Amino acid sequence: MKLKRLVIFSIALLGLLSCTSQSVKKSENKERPNLLFIFADQYRRASLGFLNEDPVNTPNIDKLAETGVFFSRAVSNHPLCSPYRAMLMSGKYPLSSGVVENCNSANTAYGNFLKKEEICFSDVLVQNGYSAGYVGKWHLDGPPPTAPGEKKVWDSWCPPEDRHGFSFWYSYGTHNRHNNPYYWDTDGGIEDTIFVRQWSPEHEAEVIMKYLDNPEKQREKDKPFALFWSINPPHTPFNQVPERYREKYEGMDYRDVLNRPNVEFTDNHTWKKGDSGVDARLNQAPDYFACVDGVDDQIGRVIEHLKESGLYENTIIVFTADHGEMLGSQGLMHKNVWFREAMDIPLIVHYPKSISAKTDDLMLSVPDYMPTMLGLMGLGDEVPEGVEGKDYSNVFFEKPVERPTKQLYFGTKPMNIDTGARGFRSDDYTFAVVKDDKGEKFYYLFNDKEDPYQMKNLWGENPEFDKKLETELADLLRSMNDPW
Repeated sequence: MKLKRLVIFSIALLGLLSCTSQSVKKSENKERPNLLFIFADQYRRASLGFLNEDPVNTPNIDKLAETGVFFSRAVSNHPLCSPYRAMLMSGKYPLSSGVVENCNSANTAYGNFLKKEEICFSDVLVQNGYSAGYVGKWHLDGPPPTAPGEKKVWDSWCPPEDRHGFSFWYSYGTHNRHNNPYYWDTDGGIEDTIFVRQWSPEHEAEVIMKYLDNPEKQREKDKPFALFWSINPPHTPFNQVPERYREKYEGMDYRDVLNRPNVEFTDNHTWKKGDSGVDARLNQAPDYFACVDGVDDQIGRVIEHLKESGLYENTIIVFTADHGEMLGSQGLMHKNVWFREAMDIPLIVHYPKSISAKTDDLMLSVPDYMPTMLGLMGLGDEVPEGVEGKDYSNVFFEKPVERPTKQLYFGTKPMNIDTGARGFRSDDYTFAVVKDDKGEKFYYLFNDKEDPYQMKNLWGENPEFDKKLETELADLLRSMNDPW
């Protein structure tokens, strides 16, 4: 009888301990912060309104910066859509992730896509009790290969087993249909495309607000959420933007809005010239800034909904971008170059519950985002072994960190990775080398402190200093096993 009572007591005790353990685990989950990670495509740092550089109106993003941490020297190490996304998700530089160029069918045969076996940012969060969701542009899958000369396929449906733990999915591979986008949702197959007649940031904001309300159990209610929102505008085509955002710029042309002294209005180096000799796309510069204003408006709607839902105080909000936009600076359009307009990106981390507002000039690189955010979220010990980025989360709490002195610049093609461009940003300088298919090198060196618009190439003026920079670049690339 005593033995029987002892067994019953032991079972009851084990049950109590089990319940207590589950209760503690749920409690820990509830105490952990939610994460809303927003990145807009082709949004350059100069288009943050509070910097008073581009003529934009971004009150909601400005407020995030005012009450959060603004990293004033964040860069996109490879200013191109897919390589940035792979760095963000994997915490690795392009050579290590294998995503060295944009994902499309011409690059798939070279392994240029996010691998299924990669342990990603989202995988780590899900393994540690988060409910993860993804909304917007993905652009990390490899469509079936096409032969040279065949038309490239850019978009592709992402099967659930390749979504790296995201249990809520409202996404597409890549397209630029801002006014009439399409998506695939969590349960939809490749044939179940959802077509929408609404500006994509506006529609996605409504999808996210519904996700927060959770009427259809889009997320597990007893878990913290981690939601990634990839907004396509202000990516081209710039003129696909609602009229209400264009009104501010009515009657203006590109000369009225492009105020940077390094903009070349004639003899533009890329794309098709108009009759005036000016890149025809410069005419859409006012629309680019209208897109920026509209993106801010939609982010503001989501932030307000977080407040109304009681989720705001315990949600880390990150705003950043995959790369910038040249908009005629240096006579160039778009991205994938080492100049500041393409490489400099916004990075704001907002969590007033735990971190104080400030501006920090930490030289963050994209692979640092995953380990740094995991550190901020109390998961610093869960950073995957292969991650090449560093955890700088102590910077949020005024604790010492070993501050980086360089930020890599990288650009190449998957079929010939030992050509292309390499370089780095240091405290004072931007240094880049372009190597063509014949092995000939072209050098670029700018003193960013004395020449912030990078208008004078200093290469060749000080051979001793030039040699020092070449040696430093070689050491950096050697540490990354770069065959360049």
